[in-house]
Amino acid sequence: QLQLVESGGGLAQAGGSLKLSCAASGRTFSSYAVGWFRQAPGKEREFVAFISWISNTYYADSVKGRFTISRDNLKNTVYLQMNSLKPEDTAVYYCAAPTQWRLSTTNSGYSYWGQGTQVTVSS
Repeated sequence: QLQLVESGGGLAQAGGSLKLSCAASGRTFSSYAVGWFRQAPGKEREFVAFISWISNTYYADSVKGRFTISRDNLKNTVYLQMNSLKPEDTAVYYCAAPTQWRLSTTNSGYSYWGQGTQVTVSS
């Protein structure tokens, strides 16, 4: 079982930066990939990025080159550094994990979810 808690959301201006954290419980955290998703008002939740258990990364085209996902297994934490923010990045951001040793870019591929953290980017 894995529990995930996001933090670091808030208000930023367009062009600014925010760093989200996802703290996980569970001694086998290092065997899980972790993904970030986001959901804007009136829209479906969409994939943002994932990082594998060996720190391979993959990004949605909409954030590639602006967002960086990383992990610190000693701290059981995954980060999402968001730079060059745009108003369209405004959403609730969720971290999630699939079952062990699995990778996915779809909502249905993830079994564990955090409660979400709000990111608002003003123009």
